[in-house]
Amino acid sequence: MDRDAVLWSEPERGDRPLLVMLHGWSYDETHLYERIVPLLPKELVVASVRARIPEAGGYAWFPREGNPIGNPQPQVANAATEDVLGWTRTLDAPSIGLLGFSQGAAMSHQLMRHSPARFSYCVNLAGFIVDGHEPGDAILTKTRPPVYWGRGEDDFVIPADTVRRTEHWLREHATAEIRVYPGLDHDVAGQKIDDAVAFVAHQIRRD
Repeated sequence: MDRDAVLWSEPERGDRPLLVMLHGWSYDETHLYERIVPLLPKELVVASVRARIPEAGGYAWFPREGNPIGNPQPQVANAATEDVLGWTRTLDAPSIGLLGFSQGAAMSHQLMRHSPARFSYCVNLAGFIVDGHEPGDAILTKTRPPVYWGRGEDDFVIPADTVRRTEHWLREHATAEIRVYPGLDHDVAGQKIDDAVAFVAHQIRRD
C-alpha cells in the first residue's frame, strides 16, 4: 500500500480512537471518506487507505483476473492483509475500528482474522468473508467482536453462496448486527450509512 496516500481526517491525532476505512474495487481513498466521515463522531480520527493494485480507473485489493467476485484466492487476500497490518503496527491509538465496502469489507474482516486483539470492531458494507481458515478464527469464536453487516436486498454482485458463507462465519465468530435493505443494490447509500454511523458511534461510547 502507498502509505503516503492515506487520507486522514485530522493531522493531529493525539490519544483518540481511530477508524480505518478500506474502499471497494475500482474506487480510491476518497469514496467512503466523502460519504461517511462528515457524519461520524468528532472525537474519532479516520484514516482512509488506498488499495495497492491500480485497476479499472481506481484501485483494488484483489485483481479481477484469477479472483472471482466474492471469492478471491486466500493467498492474494492474505498478502494484502499483511501489507496493511504492517502499516497499522506503526499507529498508536487507544482503539482501532475497521470499516470497508465490498472488497474493502473482506479486507476488514481479514485484518481482524489475522490480528484479533488489534481491532475493536468491524463495519462490513456489502462485503463478505474470504473463504478458508485464518490464524485468529479460533480466538474470534471466543471474543466475538462487534460487527455490523449491511447489504442490499437487490445486491446481486456478491454471489449467493458467498453471502451464505459470510452469514455462517459471522454467527460463529462475531456479535453481529445484520441488516438487509429493501431496494438497495451493491452500494453505500441511505439508511445503510445512517445505521453504520450509529454502530460506530455506539462502539466509541462503549470503548
